[in-house]
Amino acid sequence: MPIINYILWNPSLEAFSLGPLSIRWYSLCWLIGLLAAYLMVRRQYREQKIGDELFEPLFFYCFIGILVGARLGHCLFYQPDYFLSSGSHVVEMLLPIHFTPDGSWRFTGYEGLASHGGTLGLIVALWLYVRRTKLSIWRVLDNIAIATPVTACFIRLGNLMNSEIIGKITDVPWAFIFQRVDAMPRHPGQLYEAIAYALLLIIGWAAYRRWPQRVGTGFFFGLCLTYIFTARFFIEYTKDIQEAFEAGMPLNMGQLLSIPFIVIGVACMMRSKKLSGEAKG
Repeated sequence: MPIINYILWNPSLEAFSLGPLSIRWYSLCWLIGLLAAYLMVRRQYREQKIGDELFEPLFFYCFIGILVGARLGHCLFYQPDYFLSSGSHVVEMLLPIHFTPDGSWRFTGYEGLASHGGTLGLIVALWLYVRRTKLSIWRVLDNIAIATPVTACFIRLGNLMNSEIIGKITDVPWAFIFQRVDAMPRHPGQLYEAIAYALLLIIGWAAYRRWPQRVGTGFFFGLCLTYIFTARFFIEYTKDIQEAFEAGMPLNMGQLLSIPFIVIGVACMMRSKKLSGEAKG
């Protein structure tokens, strides 16, 4: 099929500039996703009569947990041979800088964030949050899970704007040619994930409006984990490998890391079903 029939993709990395400060699409998508989740959870807390003083620290815990977890996840799951090879590389893992061969450094931002690590970081952050606030961990997990898909959706849109996490070469009519990468038509894996997460957002919010009493049982947390990482598992088949070591693996790293989360998600939904049955009995 001629290249003209595919989607040519090469947007500017920058959304806009404020004087010397340039705002990238990726950063903007992260902020929009986090803001949307913040507003959703604030509404849920107010509907559930949870005080604002218990809500206010939540954003800080979530932001730090996701950022630290996603960064460490990428470095340790995908590039441990680089980031654990020297002290300067360990510093690069923790700070958004890169050391050059002459010993100087430059600011790069965090180039490399892994969603599996971000999920683990978020869970740890929420555990610390409930220790401070004394709220039910299951109520907090369920509330966050209802809002998580909107953030996940915007992060993948940010990946799309960055032309990263690209798909395998294909001839489907909706293929993207990521001109910053090469001239080959590829699956837009980032867009597949963004659409999947947008659908989960609709499903989860509709379920919450219909069954608000399920908040606190682990149902929404289990639904979120099961849906997201099952979708991720299958969408990975359309993606190109991210690191060379994945080339000979029957399942890539993203798929292997998704399996435990799917198991945990199913277990949480079964727990919720058991609790609902006991309540009816």
